Amino acid sequence: MEGLRRPSLARRLVLLAVGWSFAALVISAVVLALLFQQAALRRFDATLSDLIDNLIAGTTIENGEVIAPALTDLRALRALSGRYWEIAEPAADGRVRAIDGLTSRSLFDAELATPPDLAQRLKADPARPVAYDAAGPQPGEHVRVLARWTTFYGRATPVIFMAAEDRSPIDREVRNFVTATAIAFLILGLGLIAAVVVQVRVGLQPLFRLRHEVADVRRGKAERLSGAYPSELRPLTDELNALVAHNQETVERQRTHVGNLAHALKTPISVMVTEAAQRPGPLAELVTRQTEVMRQQVDHHLRRARAAARSQGQGERTSVPEVLDELSRTLERIFRDKGVTIDWDAPDDLFFQGERQDFMEIAGNAMENAGKWCRGRVRVRADAAGPERLRLTVEDDGPGLPPEQWDEVIRRGARLDENAPGSGLGLSIIDELARAYRGALTLGASPLGGLLVGVELPRAGA
Repeated sequence: MEGLRRPSLARRLVLLAVGWSFAALVISAVVLALLFQQAALRRFDATLSDLIDNLIAGTTIENGEVIAPALTDLRALRALSGRYWEIAEPAADGRVRAIDGLTSRSLFDAELATPPDLAQRLKADPARPVAYDAAGPQPGEHVRVLARWTTFYGRATPVIFMAAEDRSPIDREVRNFVTATAIAFLILGLGLIAAVVVQVRVGLQPLFRLRHEVADVRRGKAERLSGAYPSELRPLTDELNALVAHNQETVERQRTHVGNLAHALKTPISVMVTEAAQRPGPLAELVTRQTEVMRQQVDHHLRRARAAARSQGQGERTSVPEVLDELSRTLERIFRDKGVTIDWDAPDDLFFQGERQDFMEIAGNAMENAGKWCRGRVRVRADAAGPERLRLTVEDDGPGLPPEQWDEVIRRGARLDENAPGSGLGLSIIDELARAYRGALTLGASPLGGLLVGVELPRAGA
């Protein structure tokens, strides 16, 4: 079924390579983006850590009270500037609260947002600062916060220093990097796809050439594979050539056996006919009739065997127009007294893939049958029915046959003892030869009024 046809090897290789390349590029792009984001966050956290170091260095304790340093960071002095700091302490409920008056002016009487477990996390590992993201004091602002746990001599309660900064610049930087990376990887991916397609086409070119050469051998255009192929394909071409030679040998042996069988059977039959003719009587008449039936059956089956052997052998090409022209001239002379006109038409580049003798027998029997039963006109058409098939159509203006007898006339033709001249033997021969060539015989009603005989046969390339 066409819908279930598997894709070609080249397409599968391209799709597989493109799939793996796409997956590798996407994974690489995601990993690079994450690494860049982590590196940017580390740089950002290092800046916040420096701010906390300055806060700790300038902070003093007087009578247990924390005295904040006088920092000269202009951004921290400007309201809602995007850089903030805060000095806090753990509360009795486990949360963190800012120490009154120890926040940067940039916070503008607000406090930095803290997660509920910040104090516990800092206390669990005092030497390790905690970084987190939170909402800033401005609506829609997102800040990066770094908090550090510190103890001072002269104060029993630990002090938590926090520094924060608007993270929109780093997010914008990450987005720009991701965009640039995506564009670069897209260009790289398109280049890889183009390279894969070219590589597959170039790499599989010997296989494509081998396919065409095998087709030429099958169609009779060449006797063997003679192209120059890579070392990986040479064993295959050698085996194919050996197979072709073996098939030719087998066909020749079959032809020889068929010929020997024909001679072996026809000689005794001829002797029997001769002896019966020399001894007249009822028995002689019976022997004569039955030997004639035997001769027809032998000819019939030998013809079928020869056609089957030829169809399995090396392909041969027969020009369809040449055969139709020759047959038309011959049959018009044969039916001259009847005034039969044969109108035939076939393209000049139409060739039958088989022996000339077999096509002459197929077309000749169909045209002769039409000439016997027509009133005076026979029409013959041969056309391509596909890249590897041709169709021969023979019509006449005779009485024709009713549809219920179409199958019967072919079946009767196979039983030679029941055939009168012209009553179906020719159609039986056509059917047998067409089947031997994997073709088909069909009957129908002709627009001319008589019988339409259609034969589908293998077609050879021009």
